[in-house]
Amino acid sequence: MSVKVSVVIPVYNPGPYIEDCIASLLRQSLPDDAYEAIFVDDGSSDGTPARLDELAAEHPHMHVVHQEPSGWSGRPRNVGTDRARGEFVMYVDNDDWLGDEALERMYDYGVANAADVVVGKMAGKGRPVPLELFRVNRPKANVDNAPLIDSLTPHKMFRKEFLDKHHIRFKEGRRRLEDHVLVAEAYLLASNVSVLSDYVCYYHVKRDDASNAGFQRFDPVGYFQNLREALDVVEHNTEPGRLRDKLYRRWLRNEMVERLRAQRFLKLPEDYRKELFDEIHSVVTERMGPGVAAGLQPTQQVVAALITTGRFADVEPYARWEAGIKPTGRLDSLEWDEEGRLALGLTAEFQVDGAPLRFRTEDGQPQLDLPFDPETADALRAAGASTRATVDKARVGLVVKERASAAEFYQPIDFTVDRVPLASEGADAEAAREPADGGDFRMVLRGLGTIDPGTAAGGGALGPGIWDVYVRIIACGWSKAVRLGSVRDETVDKARRSALSGEPRRLVMPYWTEGHGNLSLDVDCATNWINKDLAPLTPRDLAFSDGTLRLPVPLHAAGEERVLLRFKPVRKGDAPKEVPATVAPGDGGAVLTAALPGPELARAAWTMDLGVPSARRGAPRWTPLPLGVKVRADGRPAFAAAPAVTRAARAGRTRSLPRRIMGRVRRTFRRA
Repeated sequence: MSVKVSVVIPVYNPGPYIEDCIASLLRQSLPDDAYEAIFVDDGSSDGTPARLDELAAEHPHMHVVHQEPSGWSGRPRNVGTDRARGEFVMYVDNDDWLGDEALERMYDYGVANAADVVVGKMAGKGRPVPLELFRVNRPKANVDNAPLIDSLTPHKMFRKEFLDKHHIRFKEGRRRLEDHVLVAEAYLLASNVSVLSDYVCYYHVKRDDASNAGFQRFDPVGYFQNLREALDVVEHNTEPGRLRDKLYRRWLRNEMVERLRAQRFLKLPEDYRKELFDEIHSVVTERMGPGVAAGLQPTQQVVAALITTGRFADVEPYARWEAGIKPTGRLDSLEWDEEGRLALGLTAEFQVDGAPLRFRTEDGQPQLDLPFDPETADALRAAGASTRATVDKARVGLVVKERASAAEFYQPIDFTVDRVPLASEGADAEAAREPADGGDFRMVLRGLGTIDPGTAAGGGALGPGIWDVYVRIIACGWSKAVRLGSVRDETVDKARRSALSGEPRRLVMPYWTEGHGNLSLDVDCATNWINKDLAPLTPRDLAFSDGTLRLPVPLHAAGEERVLLRFKPVRKGDAPKEVPATVAPGDGGAVLTAALPGPELARAAWTMDLGVPSARRGAPRWTPLPLGVKVRADGRPAFAAAPAVTRAARAGRTRSLPRRIMGRVRRTFRRA
């Protein structure tokens, strides 16, 4: 079999962080003879060279190249590319890792769409990754019809013939943004770029020691000289006008404006701030026409205007104001619908210093309430910056994020944007829903979203584990996310239920996180929250007649679901007894129904377990019920709390147990 994919990994002193990368390569679903990994050791001085030699000796499709240190990752990647035998080349950093099916899926997708470049969905572990780009699959993408320019890291799959034909290689030496130069050129020259968004292909990881090369402080002069080289690529391959301005805007926004905003700017040493600002000012005035900044969001246009006009003294006050702006979210409702989807009602808005973020209305137009004096405000307007608050374009997103991998997926949501007047305080102002014609107002977003466990992961099912739920507010140039659930309506706790979902069936459980009370989804019993949900059950909840017991359980059931009930003996030597059971809709939740095998349980005391299906285990997940039963010789049961049954049985008082509790049980049954 010919090699489909060559994975090139530049390596320099990764220590133990390379192990996750190696493990992910060995787990790939492609057959070993269909791909190769080329580790290019760039003069590592730790134990990595020996580790890689050992790996190559054990696995014929793993190769190692040792070379003298070159100072950066450009040369190692080029060496690996020149040695690659695959139809495609995939670049992976030594402290990141791949999804198990990444190479197979990306290769097949690239071939199916005749792509020169394949961009796989990324997840950021402590690192930001593009979100908008990966909302949907984009089989036929380019820099004009998709936000490709948002993703300029090299962690993509490139057709080897395409790289060779256009002599595309990384710039070498100790430098920055060599990946921007290569990826921008590839985007602009490719016949087609395909974006695969329904599977997480690449995990971009921040080390625990934050020693990744991209996290080290840079020399502004050298950095922005390298950035100019990326701009040169765009200039060489585009004509002046809208598209060039759109592409330039990516570097203005991400590499310049965003570095001067909020905490990212305030965390910098004061002497470094001015040096950084001066270099950014130099690039903007040299290379960026007015059409570049004009396409930014208003809050970004403000910073761009400060840069253009050289108003460094105003950057810090603006950064402090923005740093105080926080997103808030309230969970208003939570329930399973008839389609097996979890429906969530929510309210979200921005706050600053604990109060709603204030917007102004001037000449009928909403405006940002900026922290500037009139002179600065006039200078910004003269520089062309818009201070209009684009609340009419505000969006709210419902996001689920896998805790282990940091994979994020947007969920369907319908929402409204309301301007609530701030002219008066109290219930009247809060109840107002119509846009304000004048005066100050707050922006309130109200949404109804759904999470379908079978399709929530980019069209696929949520995998087993913990999925945290976020609300993201996108407005006026801010994109801020906050956990959902810690602030919630009092009805939500009563409505919270677990549900069986998917094929094969598994339990999906909404629950509140310890300490913070945020909403998370436990998929396939990754936690013990089901134990907590079942703990409040008491013998008074049971009903028994005609040999059948019925028990209301805190589950959601749209129809009849098959489960198991297990009776575990208190006395040693007896074997557990399992019986089929069902969970079906009932008042306030669901009702568990099972036949009680009285003769098999006679003359013994038993505790009870509920067994729910588990796709991950391939066998039931057993959870103890807080109930026990003592069955008399004639098959009549007496139920009590499980601890009482266990204590009585172990104390040798099983004969007296029925007499002590039978009266209470009978009264309970009569009331039921």
